[in-house]
Amino acid sequence: MNTAENVIEAEGLVKHRGDFTLGPLTLHIPRGFVTGVVGANGSGKTTTLRTVLGLMHADKGTIALPPMDTVGVAFDQPFLLPDWRVRDAAAAYAAFKPHWDQAHFERLCARFAIDPEDLVKDLSRGEGNKLMIALAMGNHPSLLILDEPTSGLDPASRADIIDLFRKHMRSEDASLIFSTHITSDLESFADYLVFIDGGQVVDAGPLDEFLESYAYVHGALEDLNSANTPLIRGLRKNSHTFDGIIRTADSAAFPASVQIDAPTIEQIVVHHQQPSKEF
Repeated sequence: MNTAENVIEAEGLVKHRGDFTLGPLTLHIPRGFVTGVVGANGSGKTTTLRTVLGLMHADKGTIALPPMDTVGVAFDQPFLLPDWRVRDAAAAYAAFKPHWDQAHFERLCARFAIDPEDLVKDLSRGEGNKLMIALAMGNHPSLLILDEPTSGLDPASRADIIDLFRKHMRSEDASLIFSTHITSDLESFADYLVFIDGGQVVDAGPLDEFLESYAYVHGALEDLNSANTPLIRGLRKNSHTFDGIIRTADSAAFPASVQIDAPTIEQIVVHHQQPSKEF
């Protein structure tokens, strides 16, 4: 049983998929917050969410999460029959969701400009994502798990979706897990961050603490030496300058001439998984 503080707890989770292995990882998702799950493509974000939800069978480990009738789930691509109409998809969901609110679902579709008579196969990628979000939210879930929910959406639509999630968090006293490669969507939205790379949880914690633990460094090549160069993740060098990501605790290893700035989430993710490069 998960604790009052955590909405999801996974211990010693392992999943083998061909040449890829997820874990072993421990995952504690705090209740009542927006948790962003970040990492490069292929890092294991989707496998983690699918395994936690039981859509993939875990090879090892234990998982505790709320009853599935209180959980709303939306993945990047609709897993619906292509010849269904939108109203058919809603009817299928309603059959398995005791607290389904058809009027709420219809309001969400109207907000997204989706007609209940539309065929699933005729929806664009962005419209398909919006439909999955509407279906996931149709029963006022206390836990929303969303995998790349803003993928394929234009900036205005992404901003509208984020506003919708904020309203849901306030009105439902809910928890939200939001996996995305569009890390800018999380900068002012997430409370907590889980960073996955190579099937492992590299870092996890409150967003502000996560960002404060890293720094973006850039300077002249002559500022590099045998002591500080190994400290840089994703070191990029051209003929005169370098840049990369370091742990903030390692800042003292660099001379005052090196610029050390607060990083974005994207800079941390990109540099962390990149090998050193020279241009």
